[in-house]
Amino acid sequence: MKIRARISVTFLIIVAANLVLFSLAIYFISEYFRQRDFYYRLADKARITARLLIEEDKIDPAILRLIERNNLTSLPEEHIVIYDQQNNPIYASADTTRDLVGQRDLLDRVRKQKQLYLRRNDKEIAGLTHTYRQQEFVIIATAYDESGLTEIAHLRNILGFGLVFSLSLVGISGWMFAGRFLQPISNVIRQVDKITASNLNLRVDASDNSDEIAQLANTFNSMLDRVQEAFEVQRNFVANASHELRTPLTIITGQIEVTLIKPRTVEEHEAKWKAVLDVIKRLNVLSNNLLELTQVSLDDAPIKFQEVALDEAIYQATKMLTTRRPDYQVIFSFETEAMYSSLTVQGSLALLISAFVNLMENGCKFSPKNQVQVILGADERWATIQFKDEGIGIDPADIKHIYEPFFRAENAKRILGYGIGLPLTYRIIQLHRGQIMVSSRLNEGTTFTLKLPKTF
Repeated sequence: MKIRARISVTFLIIVAANLVLFSLAIYFISEYFRQRDFYYRLADKARITARLLIEEDKIDPAILRLIERNNLTSLPEEHIVIYDQQNNPIYASADTTRDLVGQRDLLDRVRKQKQLYLRRNDKEIAGLTHTYRQQEFVIIATAYDESGLTEIAHLRNILGFGLVFSLSLVGISGWMFAGRFLQPISNVIRQVDKITASNLNLRVDASDNSDEIAQLANTFNSMLDRVQEAFEVQRNFVANASHELRTPLTIITGQIEVTLIKPRTVEEHEAKWKAVLDVIKRLNVLSNNLLELTQVSLDDAPIKFQEVALDEAIYQATKMLTTRRPDYQVIFSFETEAMYSSLTVQGSLALLISAFVNLMENGCKFSPKNQVQVILGADERWATIQFKDEGIGIDPADIKHIYEPFFRAENAKRILGYGIGLPLTYRIIQLHRGQIMVSSRLNEGTTFTLKLPKTF
């Protein structure tokens, strides 16, 4: 069932329930007041008859019966019976009382309650006691409320027809209004259906209102912005990765083809194979970096965190880098606060070492002195690590792109690299719920600052 139909049916059910309850309340309240008024009239008539018969000695029962039959104020099918203390009838307005009483305990109930009202066989019965000269008489009066029941029947018909008509009108109105209010959602659905991978630049028209429909449209547009950005990043990643992989493969193919053109000496073969080996090593580093970037980019990557001492991690990263590149120099120092504070964080030692190596290597690689300063600091909540170099710096326009895979600034393209280290480092710091900030000036140097939450 579509939303429009569900809204219409739900609205109809709610209104129907309210109308039915309202109609039932009107009907039963009207029925209650009808019975009450009729009972009062019947009881008054019974009291008047009892006074005339019991308190006025000159009134003969036959004459009183004749008066009652010809009285214009008599109620339809009216019967009045008066009983003495021995439950013997001393007066009856009709020839028989068998159908009037019906049950022996009725008189006992009237004597006990002094006043009793009930309904039997569409007739209203009023029972009451009348005391005169220390004798208690019981008066039973019954009649048929013809006019009251007719009015109640008319009210029942009016309420029934009114309920059917009202629900029909509510159903039609609810269907129309549901369609009207859901029209903006239908427009959003039609516009979203037109958006495919080839036209991600399209957006949903959002009104100037601040209602839920406008918020939904704005949410769709924000999601489309992220999807388009992800598509662009993926497209650039594939293009750059293809280019970076194709270059070393082309070099390897060219070296082998040149080597096979003519016979060569052992020394020539050795030089060619060393050149090929260097290219293969570069290709292996690129493949490992791509694999590591893919692993840490997965949202559900199974990474086990443990307590890591940052000073020890930085020491291992320094040793790893200087072993691979003996010409690189890392100058390590502590801020004053870090010497008296905990430097333990919750994380992965291997990933943190990889991030530190990337930042150290970049600092040394882009610095004429092949040197980077690593400064470890801490406060009550965070452990901070600064990586400072005096290298070529980063253009302010390029800073927002440095975490994109394979992006390389114009002034860095002459230096060997792939543009994967910083995106990998950025993702690792994100996984550790940390922050990474950069400040740089061209030809003066760059400072990367890492902030990692401490373990308490």
